[in-house]
Order: sequence, then structure tokens, then C-alpha cells
Amino acid sequence: MKTILVVDDNKVSLSNAKTVLGDNYRVITVLHGSQALTFLDNNPCDLILLDIKMPEMDGFEGFAKIREKEKCADIPIIFLTSDNDADTETKCFETGAVDFIAKPFVPSVILSRVARTLELEQLRKSLANRLDEKTQEVSDIKAKSRQDALTGLWNRAHTEENANRLLAEGVPGTLFMIDMDNFKAINDNYGHIAGDQTLKMFAQTLEKYAEEGDILCRIGGDEFVVFAPNLTSRSEISNRASDIISDLCYKLEQCKFETNSSVSIGISQAPSDAADFTKLYNCADKALYHVKQNGKNSFHFFSDQNESERSRSSSKVDLNHLGELFSRADSGNGAFLLDFDNFHNVYNFIRRFVERSGRDVQTVLFTLSNKEGAAEPDTEEIETALEMLDKAIYTSLRRIDVSTRYSSRQIIVLLMDANEENGDVVARRIISCFKNLYLNENITVEYDITKMEGKIIAHK
Repeated sequence: MKTILVVDDNKVSLSNAKTVLGDNYRVITVLHGSQALTFLDNNPCDLILLDIKMPEMDGFEGFAKIREKEKCADIPIIFLTSDNDADTETKCFETGAVDFIAKPFVPSVILSRVARTLELEQLRKSLANRLDEKTQEVSDIKAKSRQDALTGLWNRAHTEENANRLLAEGVPGTLFMIDMDNFKAINDNYGHIAGDQTLKMFAQTLEKYAEEGDILCRIGGDEFVVFAPNLTSRSEISNRASDIISDLCYKLEQCKFETNSSVSIGISQAPSDAADFTKLYNCADKALYHVKQNGKNSFHFFSDQNESERSRSSSKVDLNHLGELFSRADSGNGAFLLDFDNFHNVYNFIRRFVERSGRDVQTVLFTLSNKEGAAEPDTEEIETALEMLDKAIYTSLRRIDVSTRYSSRQIIVLLMDANEENGDVVARRIISCFKNLYLNENITVEYDITKMEGKIIAHK
């Protein structure tokens, strides 16, 4: 049953309204505007009959205060008035009333106008609901047209439009171009269902590492793009790229695909590399190509490549000069020491060499540990110990071996042409050398060793 609120300071008028309308509607009567506002605070209402001439708060003021309440903004209001002049009628409609009824009431008139008003209000609500539904349908269709059907990520058109909007506003950011290595082999060997599941897993992993405001896109096939506005810190960019690669490679390994699939990422930055999406995309594509040509399963900044190329373009060299240039950094002694980013490329190059040649290469992970019961060393002491371990590795190994710092407590070493027995001997020799160089017995060295592409075979 519809609820009608009648507001009038005349008790006779209230009684008449309740008598006429009570058989068809739930009628609530109040004597002044403040009582009406109190009722509306806690109760729903379908129609308000509001007298104009009332003490303290007249109908026009009461109308304004009712409309201030958000939930009462659309309740139809009919003014009650004993004035039949044109000015009053005009003011009623200008205020926003849907109708007015002259006093004293004529029962048939009030019933007719109330019924018509409620019918029109019901029609208005129905049309409004249908409009909302159609608007939502259009919005859904538009969103779907800009989304990748398989992964739910945005497509290139949406990504380009929104990235360019941010870039035009001067927002800096980073574009990651992410590609799965050897994805075709998954489709070929395990079928397109497995391939589709892999692409969905790929998208979910990108969502896992995305920040609010990032735009995630599937360009097509196994190629994805992430535009991260306001991500400018090189260390944060590198950490995110490393996390994505590590996580995806772990998941690919869990799928037990025998396809040697991995992940490569090219990175460009705005505005230093480019200030629009297409140019950023092309820069990241070049950086991705660099990764593909240098072992895959890593990431590369376009700015590094671009700076190196600009530096080399300033002069011409011949092959003899190149030979001299490359040999200048070779001291002729000890292991080849690399930073971790470059170690990625060398590792993958050696891995491919091992696959083709069948040669033995051992991977050794050295870890600095606190002696049981010893106090936690400070950062400076750990760095000193790591420097001594670096020196022990460098002086104990051959020129063909490779090492890199993995963290503040760990160093990775690749022992070329070394079998399991030889690798164990070399690792023990390094630890012996370390103990001679570093006399603090509160920090010790442990190591794990594994044949490249094999399982861990020893733990010391």
C-alpha cells in the first residue's frame, strides 16, 4: 500500500484527507513542517500533500527543506492551498510541485489527482529503471569491446587511449613489454586449451604485481603490456620486473611443460625515452628484442641500450681496435665478476651452450651465515665478510669461471667444465681461502651446488 504524508496545521483538513484517502492508501498526518521532516528521516513515503499557509514554516520553506534530504529528492509533492489566484498557482509549479489542490477538498478531485500523480510517478520510476539498465548494457558492451575476451585485460586501443591521456597531462611512468619465450611450443605440444590456461595464468600474475592505476593489456598472442603511471624509481622498476619473471617462471615450471619456456621484459620510461604511447611501445619493443637476443629470461631498459649506442656512434673502430677494447677490462687473473643484471644474460648463454654441447657446468651458491649462538653482526661487518668472500672466489677460480653477488649475504658462481667432484673440491677451496682472509669466526660460509639444468646434489 502506498504511503501518503499530509502536512497541514488545520486538524479538520487532516481529518478530511484521511477520510477520503484512507480506504486506498496508508495516510500519515502531521501538523507542521518540522514534524514532517522528522517522519521523513526514518520512514519511506510515496507522496506528500503539503499545505502552503502554516505558522513557523510555510509550505514553500518546508518544500525546500524536504528536497535537501537526498532520499526525498524525488518524492512527488502536491501543494494544498485555499488561494485560487494565478500567482499562487504559478509559484507552486515554479517551486517544483507536481500539482496543487484547492481547499476545501472535493473528494473526487483529491482522489483523482492523487491517483494520477502516483501512477505517473510509477511510470517515471519504471522508465528511469529501464534507462539505467540500458545505460549499463551500453557501458558493459563498451567495456567488453575494450577488453581481451580470454584474459579480461584491456586491449591495445583502450590502453593506448588512457596511457596517452595520462602522458598528455604530464604524468611520468614506465611501460613494461612482457613476452613469453617459446609459447608456441606449449600450444604445439600440449594443445590450445593448455595455451589459453597459460595466458590466463600470465594475466593473473600481472594483476598480482599491479598497483592501483596501472593499465594492464594483452596486445595479442603471448605479448602483454603494463603501463605503470608514476613508477619512476629504477630499483622499484627492476624489482617488479624481477618478481614478475621469477613468479611466472616458477608457475611455468609447476606446469611441467617440457618447452623451456621463460619470460622476457623490455622496459621504457616516460618522459625520458618518449612521451606518447606508440613511441614508448617501440622503445620497449627494442629493449625486449635485446633480451631475446641475449639469452631471454631477463629484463632490459631501453635507456641502457640507447645510451650505449649513442656513445659508440661518436666514433668508428676496426676489428683490431675492437679486440684491444674488449681486452682492456680483462686483468688476466681470477673469475669473471659480473653485476646481477648482466649475469642473467651470461647464465642463459652458458645454459644454451650446455644444452648443445653436453659440457659440465656447476652452479654454486655461497651463503654467509651467523655462527649458532653468536650475536647478529652489523651491516658493515657483513659487507666486510662479503668482500673477503668475493676476494676468495676471485683468487681461487679460473678466468673462465663466472660469479655475481645475489644479495648482501649470497654469491653465485658458475664453474665451467667442472664435474660434481671437481665442483665440490673448488667450493671447499674457496671456503678455506675465505677463512684465511676473514678471521672473525662468528660468520661462516655454507654452499649449495648443482649441475646446470639438474637438481641440487649436495648441501654442505
